[in-house]
Amino acid sequence: MTIGIDIGGTNLSFGQVRDGKILQMFSTPSFPAEATLEETLDHLTSHVRKIFTRETKKIGIGVPSVVDVNKGIVYDTQNIPSWKEVPLKEYMEDVFQVPVAVNNDANCYAMGIYGKYPAAAKPESLVAVTLGTGVGMGIVIDGKLYSGVNCGAGEVGCLPYKDSILEDYCSKKYFTGLGTDAKALAKAAAEGNSDALIAFHEFGRHMGFLVCAVLYAYDPSHIALGGGIANSYPYFCQSMTAFLKEYFPYRKTLEKLKVDIFTDNDIPVIGASLI
Repeated sequence: MTIGIDIGGTNLSFGQVRDGKILQMFSTPSFPAEATLEETLDHLTSHVRKIFTRETKKIGIGVPSVVDVNKGIVYDTQNIPSWKEVPLKEYMEDVFQVPVAVNNDANCYAMGIYGKYPAAAKPESLVAVTLGTGVGMGIVIDGKLYSGVNCGAGEVGCLPYKDSILEDYCSKKYFTGLGTDAKALAKAAAEGNSDALIAFHEFGRHMGFLVCAVLYAYDPSHIALGGGIANSYPYFCQSMTAFLKEYFPYRKTLEKLKVDIFTDNDIPVIGASLI
């Protein structure tokens, strides 16, 4: 049995995982912004102890930061001010005496999505894109996570785009810029609101550019979209596909490409358990 942990700026999620399936899982509010490093680590370990048993063979942790995956050191973690340089692997192994793996949360999410595919239909190459507060991306090739030298592979959302970067047009930031949020706009679109449908149409074209970038960089067999905005895929699918047909020159690539949607809440925890 493995314990998977997803460390977010808003919530911490913990789960016992066996054979890619959640045995039990719970979430708790993340660390207070003013918490010291010692306080955050005490908080983290106290929750791990709730589900740590003699059957626990490993702990996997996903963190929204740059990670030295070999040493398990996390740097400048988003929304956790005290986590500037934390030897998280070493600390957790000293406390629990089992192997600990640490990776970027988007990479863990990609592994979680990979784990959702049936054994007979595993993607040869998968790029998982999370559409939330920002744009996260993870790459799985032949069942193995590809993180790059500095755990930064797949940061397509940081590419220059229009007057900013691509992430600002393919995440919640896009909807915030319109004076609304994705969830409210999706509800309006479901009711046939023309302004909402137009907004998602434009969002889909931005997403088409993002998918083009992914195809040029990685040429995957599968692209999986996750995160809260992926629930609204029906409203931007058509314009995204139209953009690809218009601007991506390799028709056979588009014919072979599979775009899948995954929005299960347990994906980050399962993914952390698989790294």
